[in-house]
Amino acid sequence: MQKITPCLWFNGQAEEAAKFYVSLLPNSRIDQIYRSPADTPSGPAGTVLTVEFTLAGTGYLGLNGGPQFTFNEAVSFQIHCDTQAEVDRLWTALTKDGTEVACGWLKDRWGLSWQIVPRRLSELLSDPDAGRARRAMEAMMEMVKIDIAALERAADGR
Repeated sequence: MQKITPCLWFNGQAEEAAKFYVSLLPNSRIDQIYRSPADTPSGPAGTVLTVEFTLAGTGYLGLNGGPQFTFNEAVSFQIHCDTQAEVDRLWTALTKDGTEVACGWLKDRWGLSWQIVPRRLSELLSDPDAGRARRAMEAMMEMVKIDIAALERAADGR
């Protein structure tokens, strides 16, 4: 069992969100769904109270806590992608009914912030040639969804 488990507060959509998230990445699954044995402020007895799920090997808890709290940009989840196809697939899925933000950031339909980051971006930003790294950074700052080919062209000065 992992020592720390992030808890995500939802307003009745924890099961829906967890099922969606686990559909996106390998090594992901719903582990357990707990129904409330009594009425709570977030719903009557028998409704889903929590959902334990694994996302890319890391455990999470989705809590149907009610409308009191919502997600904000202070916390986000970063997904490292190996290809542009993976960036595109995740971006499309997570922005459906969500919001594109900037520099690889987005908000999904529940308001949770994600960063869809190609591994190539990190490589370019840490290039020993400071000019290449700067040009890649400047290009990334102009993007919404990260485009690997455009980053490489910018780094190369094209």
